[in-house]
Amino acid sequence: MPRMVGRAKRIPVPEEFRTMALTPRHLSLLAMLLFDGPMTVNELAAGLEVAPTTVSLMVGELSRKGILERREDEADRRRRIVSIAEAHRDAVGGWLGQGAGAWRTALAPLSAEQRRMFVDTLAAYEAALGEE
Repeated sequence: MPRMVGRAKRIPVPEEFRTMALTPRHLSLLAMLLFDGPMTVNELAAGLEVAPTTVSLMVGELSRKGILERREDEADRRRRIVSIAEAHRDAVGGWLGQGAGAWRTALAPLSAEQRRMFVDTLAAYEAALGEE
């Protein structure tokens, strides 16, 4: 596991983001938007398991840097939909998409049952890390 994390950390940050002081929490938010598509702050907060105010602060920060866009929800104008800015979508996809491609390659030879067991094992590991 430490080798995997170390290797993932060595994936180079795209040039356009190097001066933006992005942290792991930003990467989690960007990965959710990349893989799950545009969503509301509350949906992001639920997926990241953090408070909506925390996500709102991150979205504001990344919006000011031009990485994210916020637009009105056509169905409910009180809500804002957050997405990766078109100008940065390819860079984010190329950067964070490497991990997704690696997972697809690693999981491809497994049956659906084996993939489920693997995902369940990782979830159990994560839960055990949170126990006191």
